[in-house]
Amino acid sequence: MARYAWPAGVGAAGVAWYAADSLRHRRESGHGYRLRGEVDVAEPSFLRAAESITGAPVSFGNDADLLINGDRIFPAYIEAIRGAEETVNLLTYAYWRGDIAVEVADTLCEKASAGVECNVIVDAVGAAKMDRKLVAKMRDAGVQVCFFRPPKPYAVKRLQHRTHRKLLIVDGRIGFTGGVGIAEEWTGDAQDPDHWRDTHVRVRGPVVRGLQGAFAENWLECTGDVLAGDRYLPYIEEVEDGGPMQVMRSSATIGDTNAEALVYLAVAAAKRSIELTSAYFVPRPAFTDALLEAAERGVDLRILVPGSHIDKEFVRTAGRAAYDDLLGAGIEIYEYCPTMLHAKTITVDGIWASVGSVNFDNRSFQLHDEVTLCVQSERFAGELHDAFERDLESSERIDPDEWSGRPMTQRTRERITKYARREL
Repeated sequence: MARYAWPAGVGAAGVAWYAADSLRHRRESGHGYRLRGEVDVAEPSFLRAAESITGAPVSFGNDADLLINGDRIFPAYIEAIRGAEETVNLLTYAYWRGDIAVEVADTLCEKASAGVECNVIVDAVGAAKMDRKLVAKMRDAGVQVCFFRPPKPYAVKRLQHRTHRKLLIVDGRIGFTGGVGIAEEWTGDAQDPDHWRDTHVRVRGPVVRGLQGAFAENWLECTGDVLAGDRYLPYIEEVEDGGPMQVMRSSATIGDTNAEALVYLAVAAAKRSIELTSAYFVPRPAFTDALLEAAERGVDLRILVPGSHIDKEFVRTAGRAAYDDLLGAGIEIYEYCPTMLHAKTITVDGIWASVGSVNFDNRSFQLHDEVTLCVQSERFAGELHDAFERDLESSERIDPDEWSGRPMTQRTRERITKYARREL
């Protein structure tokens, strides 16, 4: 057995080394947050606070179109690429298979062949199912394709630090972001379990520069290239009747990330209502407390998460461990029934909203590179509210009395998964 001692020791040391580094990034010590000062999401003071703590500049004169599900998202997506004159920058975590995967690749090939600079980042882990023939085809046509952080034996510590961003920026003037990946699952209109429910936005105005910056940050790491000049960062006129927006981008770090700071600020500032949609909902104690404090202030709080069609059942079980406290505070929880719910949106007080890649879990808050568009607009928040209400019609509300009577086996699974919360 002695001959196995040294490899076992090396392995144990490696695990300890990884765990120590990984755990440094978590705030699991019981320390939460508190808001000092008064802010209102409808006022400039909130935007200034969000700008201050995240570094995301506020820009004015912007407009955003809400796009629900693939039948509306992908036609706009493809149209934008086809209309490109100088540059296309595309970043996605998930690039899988299906006709849409081929169509996006073919459209990029057409534009690259016509002289448009096309840059593509796909996460090396998230795009593991991607057809490598499409990659070869794009590269042959002149598309620059980069795999973000391919797994390396010497970089095991950063294996979980992925880019979860979903971005498309055309000519530096039109931008898209949200939750949608490029795969057959995201096509259609959430009509069955094979076609997912998701939310994306198309953006015009100076705020597009923030989306371009989120892409350029990951592109710099991938290639060493700094994207600059008018082809990527043109002067952008304000949109008539446009409003204030911010692009918050967040990356893994020691301590609190921009995503954590922004979400906490929005929840703590709420005075009337919060409508939260999250594909993966596994709040750590500090964020459970923030939601409970909002409910205690009289905020009408509704949470929408996936039901039985979730693609990661383990995550659903872990998230349900927080239901007891939330339901006890009068917070309404709904589980979406028709298919996988992959959207990530927040609407606060009917005036401020965010749409992006950020889930309500530690993976988004602490481990991934993320991006979300923040909009201060009654019109846009109203559209998100209407979509939320439609989703509730296809959802099952968790009844507090029935939940309290769930089987002991289910309670045990929830308790066990809580210990993996910081990795979810």
